[in-house]
Amino acid sequence: MRLDLSEQVALVTGGAHRVGRAIALELARVGMHVLIHYNSSTPDQVRDTLQEIKSLGVDGFAVQADLSQPEGVQSVMDALRAHFGRVHLLVNSASVFPSGHLLDVTLESWDLTLEVNLRAPFLLSQACARLMQHNTPPGGCIVNILDMGVDRPWLKRPHHGVSKAALWSLTQVSALSLAPDVRVNGVVPGPVMKTNDGMDDETWRKMGEALPLKRTGEGADVGRAVVFLASESFITGALLHVNGGEHLT
Repeated sequence: MRLDLSEQVALVTGGAHRVGRAIALELARVGMHVLIHYNSSTPDQVRDTLQEIKSLGVDGFAVQADLSQPEGVQSVMDALRAHFGRVHLLVNSASVFPSGHLLDVTLESWDLTLEVNLRAPFLLSQACARLMQHNTPPGGCIVNILDMGVDRPWLKRPHHGVSKAALWSLTQVSALSLAPDVRVNGVVPGPVMKTNDGMDDETWRKMGEALPLKRTGEGADVGRAVVFLASESFITGALLHVNGGEHLT
C-alpha cells in the first residue's frame, strides 16, 4: 500500500545543504512538513532552504546542533517536540567525511566519525521511534543515508567507510527490532554532487563515464528515493542504491 505523506512531519539531519537539502525539498514537494537540522551550514544556506521549503506550501523549521554530542541530539528532539509535537519520518543524512590512510587516523578523528555517523543516528532512531508510537496509527519510517562503504572497503576513507558499514548493520537490526510499526531502510547515493574539495568539471564528467549508466546523478535522485521508501508500506530492511550502478563496477 502506498502511503500519503502529505501533512506528515519529517526530520532531516544535515538538511540545510547538499544532499540533505535535496532530500528535504523532495519531501516538502510531496506535502511533508520538515524540520531540518544543521551544524556548520551558513545562515544563508539555512535561510534559503527554509524559504524554498515554505514556498512549497508546507511548514519548515531549522535547529542547529552538534550531533557528535548527546546533548546535540537532545536539542534536536526538543525542537521537534516543541515545533511539531510529532514525527513520521527520520532521515539520518548528517555525516562527516574524513579521508586518510588507516595508519594516519587519529583517535580524535575516529571518535568524531563514529559519533556523528553512527551514534547520532542510533540515538535519533531510538528517540524518534518512541515518538512515532504516538502517531495515529502508531508508527513511521527511518531512512539512513549510507555510501559505498557498505559495499566494499574504502581505503581512502577508512573510518568513514567503517562507520557507514556499521550504520547499514544498525539499519537491519532496527528494521527487525522496530517492526511492525516502524520501517527502516537505507539509501546509498553515488556521484550526485561534486565533492567540496574543488573538483573540476572534467573529473566529474569522467566519474560519470565510469559508471554503467555513463552519467552522474543529482541530489534530487536521492530525495525521490527517500520519498519512495517513506511511502511504500511493505518495504523494510532494504538497501537502495542510487548510484548509476557504481556498486557493480
